[in-house]
Amino acid sequence: MLKLFRATAILEGISYLLLFGMTMPLKHWADIPEPNKVVGMAHGILFILYVVVAVVFCWEHKWSIKRFIVLFIASLLPFGTFYADKKYLDPLA
Repeated sequence: MLKLFRATAILEGISYLLLFGMTMPLKHWADIPEPNKVVGMAHGILFILYVVVAVVFCWEHKWSIKRFIVLFIASLLPFGTFYADKKYLDPLA
């Protein structure tokens, strides 16, 4: 479960950065919306997967709701999932 959660966190973080760093500027500044649709859909799926896996992971490890909230908030911030991976998940590996 740890490997799945770490992989999901990294992929969700990458998709978030791609969405805001590449495809949104292409959409709004260069009038090229297609990459935004693809990356946006991938990011949406990865975000939902991240939250579901975080819930299951916290439940299995008997982590507090506070720690889950930290992991959830990390998914809303740029580079947040990378921070959460390093601080909370890396020590478990």
